[in-house]
Amino acid sequence: MNIGTVCAALSYIIWGLLPIYWKTYTEVGAWEILSHRIIWSVVFVLLLVTVTKKWKLLRESLPDWKSKLAITFSSLLISANWVLYIWAVNNNHMVEASLGYYINPLVNVFLGVFFLGERLTKLQWGSISLAIIGVLIMTISYGQFPWVSISLALSFGLYGLSKKKVKIDTIAGLSLETLIVLPFALIYLLGFEHGGTAFAILPGWKIAVLLLAGVATALPLLLFAEGAKRLPLSVMGFFQYISPTLTLILGLVLYHESFTTMDLISFAFIWSALLLYTVQILKKQKIQSVTYKM
Repeated sequence: MNIGTVCAALSYIIWGLLPIYWKTYTEVGAWEILSHRIIWSVVFVLLLVTVTKKWKLLRESLPDWKSKLAITFSSLLISANWVLYIWAVNNNHMVEASLGYYINPLVNVFLGVFFLGERLTKLQWGSISLAIIGVLIMTISYGQFPWVSISLALSFGLYGLSKKKVKIDTIAGLSLETLIVLPFALIYLLGFEHGGTAFAILPGWKIAVLLLAGVATALPLLLFAEGAKRLPLSVMGFFQYISPTLTLILGLVLYHESFTTMDLISFAFIWSALLLYTVQILKKQKIQSVTYKM
């Protein structure tokens, strides 16, 4: 349990602090950063596959066409999520990005209704209603739909949904997801960027740090997987708020992004929605515990 707690906390702390890493490369476009992230992720995860001797598991991971389709879909979704998040961070939309990951648990509940036939409780309906009000307030305040927040939440929610269709080892899954989009990353970097502007304009230390994008991608995922194995859902539910909270703090304190009174009101509705969501998880966990003891 203690190891699981440390792993889960570290995974969300790393995700929450990653904007500092991406902010290092504001001179480079989001698509080029994404290409580097994919390429060096492939290098890192294949090294992990070799060290952990999982090549056989990797080859046997996708037995049928439905599994292949699901992992391809998840690969495209996580790539879209990555590039949008990098763009948001480097274009001063970190507050909106944090909102996206705050509402992600509620989007997951919503997707469960439409794709998995789940039924909402009164608390879940209440939390979704509060979240919708918060989004509407932000829409009126901005004068436009908060597409960054909603796109991040939807892409990550759909990514999680597609992952449910394939039961696969964490390292093998990440290997396949990055390998699928590797050709596109190479074509973009070598074809459209002629080898990449990063190597032409960045100092040596930045290039060296950029090569660690694979570690920055895979490490929190592996820590998260280890935490999820050891901890109950209710505990993991608390940890998931660490990442957007750190991102929000970074956006406000370190990068001085705008945060108006209307933003505060909107976030207050979202936070209230998350409180109801958390209460629902705890209530469900308590019922399951009582049932198990009986």
